[in-house]
Amino acid sequence: MKKTAPGSCKSGKFKGMLLTVMAACTLAWPAVSSAATVSWTDWTSKGTNTVSGSMTFGSSTVGVVYSGPYYDYATQISTGGSYWGANPTTYYSPPAVDNPPTGPDIITLWDGGTKTISFSRPVKDPIIALVSWNGNTVDFGAPIEILNYGPGTFGSGTPILNLTGTGFYGSGEVHGIIRLPGVHSSITFTDSSEGWHGFTVG
Repeated sequence: MKKTAPGSCKSGKFKGMLLTVMAACTLAWPAVSSAATVSWTDWTSKGTNTVSGSMTFGSSTVGVVYSGPYYDYATQISTGGSYWGANPTTYYSPPAVDNPPTGPDIITLWDGGTKTISFSRPVKDPIIALVSWNGNTVDFGAPIEILNYGPGTFGSGTPILNLTGTGFYGSGEVHGIIRLPGVHSSITFTDSSEGWHGFTVG
């Protein structure tokens, strides 16, 4: 399926696929309340195989760095259309997530392989938002919980959890949110190549 970025005229020669991995989490130290308000990452700079940003919890800021290949054309930091607005309720799952992601920030991926999201301080129970995981296979190497899925920018699909519970296969255009329980200083995952897909972390 050909896809066009919101507010742009993307060439039809690329199969659009957007994995949006958005981590929404609370600081592991110091402890914070269990409110479901999510701090989504504000991505601010792109480098060679890295995208950097931060998320804010009250007066505390946590640096976030993505390491790995990414699709520069569709990766957005502060400008561009939002992939989250087609159906915000897909990214809503009380009591874990009360506020879906907003704005244009997103990291998009093209080539499959190993990627890492690193935090400057440990975070607890990151929430990851997904956009358009059509036919993609992902594994986080740690247990995940599927919190919600539904229609999004490019249609809808179903995440099929793998036998180990550490990842899933995207049957159709999967949009939704998952959680990685526990305290994490980094998240390493593998995905498969296809069109383009992406993520953002908070």
